[in-house]
Amino acid sequence: MTQTTHTQTTPPGPAGRQRSPEFRFAADALRGLRQDLFRHAFAYRPLLPMSVDGPVARRLPGRMKEYAAWAPHATVAALGVLAALVGLADNELGLRALLCALLALVPVLLTLVRPVGALWLSFVATTFTAVIGNDWDTWPWLPSSFISHVVVLAVVAARTRPRTAAWMWLLTAVYGFWAGAAFGFGHYDTDVAPMLLLSALILLAVTVRHIRREAEREVTAQQTVTEHERSRRTLLEERTTIARELHDVVAHHMSVVAIQAEAAPYRVENPPEELEKAFVTIRENAVAALTELRRVLGVVRAEDYAAPDAPQPTLADLDGLLANVRQAGLTVDKAVTGAVRELPQGVELSAYRIVQEALSNALRHAPGASARVEIGYVLGGLGLRIVNGPPPAPHLIKPSPGAGHGITGMRERVSMLNGEMTTTPTGEGGYEVTVFLPVPAAGSAIEGEA
Repeated sequence: MTQTTHTQTTPPGPAGRQRSPEFRFAADALRGLRQDLFRHAFAYRPLLPMSVDGPVARRLPGRMKEYAAWAPHATVAALGVLAALVGLADNELGLRALLCALLALVPVLLTLVRPVGALWLSFVATTFTAVIGNDWDTWPWLPSSFISHVVVLAVVAARTRPRTAAWMWLLTAVYGFWAGAAFGFGHYDTDVAPMLLLSALILLAVTVRHIRREAEREVTAQQTVTEHERSRRTLLEERTTIARELHDVVAHHMSVVAIQAEAAPYRVENPPEELEKAFVTIRENAVAALTELRRVLGVVRAEDYAAPDAPQPTLADLDGLLANVRQAGLTVDKAVTGAVRELPQGVELSAYRIVQEALSNALRHAPGASARVEIGYVLGGLGLRIVNGPPPAPHLIKPSPGAGHGITGMRERVSMLNGEMTTTPTGEGGYEVTVFLPVPAAGSAIEGEA
């Protein structure tokens, strides 16, 4: 006899019943209604002063700019006063006229501090105004309460989300038909249709403006994030390029150390055993360091990166670079001060790349201009100054914006060598780049390594 086991995946009863999409949609809609218009309806939410960074407010003097920040509050108050004046005009002067004016004014002013609560107060005020007012030609909104309710809908929609505007319009329709059916007997003229039409147009305009401002804020935030990521990616690309070049330089020096350590014992007749062991240890450490260097720094090489056939450029190759730049249309002069000496290869390479990038920027942004490269060999290091003039008056060649990576790359090279760099426009309309790369003396370098 075979026993069959049944597995029940959902609990029995209503709790485990599969709900239809229509039911879930209705439940979500009611949940949104309760969250937007019922939960914390009279919570204190003051309207903050307006930002004065706009194109018009920015031009105002200091005192006027402070007042301009309260323009939305003044506008809402003025519309409330207008509704109150209409209530006074529709009734004979007296207690009833004053009460109708207050019932029109208070909900509008309440939108400044408790926007959702102002909506419910507007429904209550509309009912009382319709009961005590003299104007029985329309129902349920008398002229003062009509203006007041429209203003309340517009302000609350501007201060909340678009979904709330839809709920307010539906509640206005429900209230209008309910009030007309329950209390509008004997009144043949109803203003429910005009109210719904006018409020729909106003709420639609406010909602579209609200959605547009939200979209602009999201686009601005996304552009900020994109710009940050672009700057970060540019920085990583420049560091990768520098690491590739320094990888070749350091690998060359480590290879020389390994070869010299291997050949050194054969240059000494009958070397002591301790000396041979020392050179063997040096060679083994150099080979191990070279292997680790290639393993770690090799990851920065792109898949299509090919090692250069020629050695990395130095300041001795600067004349060839200047000749190429002159052929491209940039007039360049070079001046060298101080005693020319051989510098560490990393400093030579970085100095060459800085001059190359500065001249490339001059070609892109000031085509046809003249430039000057100054190199100063001083006791504590190397000084560079690359300055270009403005482009000629008739701009025969349009400037090229470039990728914007040049300054970033130069700063990374200078920072790597603990140097200093300043970039500033010149008074004549050109641009100047000043760099100092410290180079320690040989004695101090040996002491530091020890």
